[in-house]
Amino acid sequence: MSRTLPVVALVLLSAAGVTILSVMVPLLTVAYGVPLALSLLLSAALCAVPLLFLVAPRTALTLFALAVIALPVVVDSVQARSAPWPWSVPALLAFILVIVTITLHGGFRRGALVLIIGVGASLAAPLLRGDLTSTADAAAVVTANLIVAASCAVVAYVIAALIRARRNVAAELEREREHTAVEQARRALVEERTRIARELHDVIAHSLSVIQVQSSTARFRIPDIAEGAAQEFDDIAATARRSLTEMRRMLGVLRTEDHAAELTPQHRISDIPSLIETMRRTGVGISLSIENAQLSATASEGVQIAAYRIVQEALSNAVRHAPGSTVAVRLTTDEGMLRVHIRNEASASPPPPHAGGFGLRGMRERAEALGGSLSAGPGVDGGWTVDAALPLTADPPSPNPIDKETA
Repeated sequence: MSRTLPVVALVLLSAAGVTILSVMVPLLTVAYGVPLALSLLLSAALCAVPLLFLVAPRTALTLFALAVIALPVVVDSVQARSAPWPWSVPALLAFILVIVTITLHGGFRRGALVLIIGVGASLAAPLLRGDLTSTADAAAVVTANLIVAASCAVVAYVIAALIRARRNVAAELEREREHTAVEQARRALVEERTRIARELHDVIAHSLSVIQVQSSTARFRIPDIAEGAAQEFDDIAATARRSLTEMRRMLGVLRTEDHAAELTPQHRISDIPSLIETMRRTGVGISLSIENAQLSATASEGVQIAAYRIVQEALSNAVRHAPGSTVAVRLTTDEGMLRVHIRNEASASPPPPHAGGFGLRGMRERAEALGGSLSAGPGVDGGWTVDAALPLTADPPSPNPIDKETA
């Protein structure tokens, strides 16, 4: 029982029942002429219903019905004419206590059932004891008693129902908060997996592409290379291509569609020249033009990170899909926007087999997360162009306020 109601509520409910019982028993015996044993039995049955309902609801409802039907019937016809009937004041208080307890703990339907049983027993009592309503004055007194009892019972039921409804709403809100917390944790996990996938693609895929290009072009860049060494380089290139394919499969598991793009790498615009130099050492012809030397100071952190990653991914795509072509990289500013333009010429040799990846989508996500845009597509001459426009003062989106509250 202690698991169903707080200890304080149980103590108050028990105290109320004992208090009503101590008043009802002598009142029924003296004012209504009910034998002491019967008075004690029926009063105890009515007062025990609230506590009994917590452990045996059906038994409690049956006991309540028997008590409210028997109490008005067993009174003495002579003594009952001078006292309120069919409801005495203690019995009415016990009735109200039963309605409130059952409505709060058992629900609206059970509370309404108790109300109907009590009011129905009140209406049936004058039919069972017609001798107490034989005169007009007695009938008027009984009618007034029934109206008062029914009104008090209905008011008690409405108040208890409102309290239960409010409690149900509070419980539902608490469940929603718990559900929201679980969803926020799940979303954080999904976004972390997506971030890991993006960084794996940006960093590892780029490095593997460089290894593959260096290995594939070694026999052409290094004079007098032994055939065994050339074959070794070809094997390394093949291994790098297989590794790229396997990594794309893994990224397909890690990436999801419902995420917010995050920008957490460390590289900036000032690191682009060293990136270009690394690519040149693989034999790729790349030209770089940065219009404003102060871009590293004027562009925000998020824009610099995005610009570096867009250039890195575009170069990786160029060496993979257009081997032997020349690439032009240009960074300019225009009306508060950083323009990133990467274009590679058509390749003279067919590209190696490609299973498709997440490069273009990742670049577009980075640009759109900052309020910018990115377009990519083939040119009329067979080359490929990537154009990105990033607001110079944009920063990564701030966390959702709900996330802060949840944290």
